[in-house]
Amino acid sequence: MRNLFNKTKQALAFFVIISILIINLPQVTIPVQAKIEQPKYEQSFYIESKSLDTRALILKEYLSLKDSPMQNNAQDFIEAADKHGVDWKLVPAIAGVESTFGKQVPGGTNPQNSSFNAYGWGVYGTQAIYFKSWRDGIYTLNQGLKENYINKGLINPYSINRVYAASPTWGEKVSYFMGDLDQYAQKYNKNLENSRLGDILSIRQIPVTPRPSTMPMLAVIAFK
Repeated sequence: MRNLFNKTKQALAFFVIISILIINLPQVTIPVQAKIEQPKYEQSFYIESKSLDTRALILKEYLSLKDSPMQNNAQDFIEAADKHGVDWKLVPAIAGVESTFGKQVPGGTNPQNSSFNAYGWGVYGTQAIYFKSWRDGIYTLNQGLKENYINKGLINPYSINRVYAASPTWGEKVSYFMGDLDQYAQKYNKNLENSRLGDILSIRQIPVTPRPSTMPMLAVIAFK
């Protein structure tokens, strides 16, 4: 019995010592490398395609014939006119009268110095309104003509002439360029139609080789 008591006492002492050692052990932090997956995002790109208006093609060719520095802004002329409800030929025609289609403007045609004012808009002697670009001038003119002239009943070059320009022949000259541009547009459309018709007619048909007849031939026997 005494021997069993001693063994129990020894076991209890051993347990106490182990417990003390475990409690006093230093805490060790083991670095763990975790792989974090980045979320994947799908990027979508939308490109708006815009077809070039036929009138813009016509106007670009017309202005190129005039050696106009505004020929690459033909689409702007069309879109600005449509936006404000102005005849698309009016502003280009005014530019033809006032600056020979943009070739003679205050400040010159150099983009660094140019006023981009091809319309005599707000030009009084040496004073002139400067636009930021050809496009800026095009939109400003269409808006100004709509609000200050057309909405007040001045709807054609002759009536606009009374307020816009001092020269009594201004309206006649603007009308001339509008008519000239209209004739060019008609000719362009006619040539385009003829070209399309020619393309249709020029389609070569696949030659068809005639097949031998499968009908039996009748033998003609001559009796004497």
